Amino acid sequence: MSLGPYLFFNGTCEEAIAFYQQAIGAELLFKKTFGEMPKDGESSEGCDSGFNWPDDKIMHATVRISGTEVMMSDGNMCAENTQHVGYALSLSSDDLAQGQRWFDNLAVGADITMPWGETFWAKGFGMLTDKFGIPWMVNVEKPL
Repeated sequence: MSLGPYLFFNGTCEEAIAFYQQAIGAELLFKKTFGEMPKDGESSEGCDSGFNWPDDKIMHATVRISGTEVMMSDGNMCAENTQHVGYALSLSSDDLAQGQRWFDNLAVGADITMPWGETFWAKGFGMLTDKFGIPWMVNVEKPL
């Protein structure tokens, strides 16, 4: 049994994958576009045939980030202004330089919630919402 995040990018999934690969070393494990879905007459059970999904958009992708699989999709592009609230993805490292590098890379075009810095619990910690609207926390804990 497993539990993992599934993120919807409302049309920018391909760009997000490339950004996370460059920014934090994400590894692409799987990717299928809507153009690769079965067409009418083929087995397409569970697919909404009432919406014409753009063939080049991502139906489903899986990336590995810091040992964790994160699933993502362009998802429901007909939904109004999807907002990511009530959670954050958390990256942890034992290496202060790596933590700051992750934060700085994710911060490109981001809304910084808490600037990178030392706290009473961490050698380095920062919070941001990246340019895709995904909230992140980057943490390098102080040893006990």
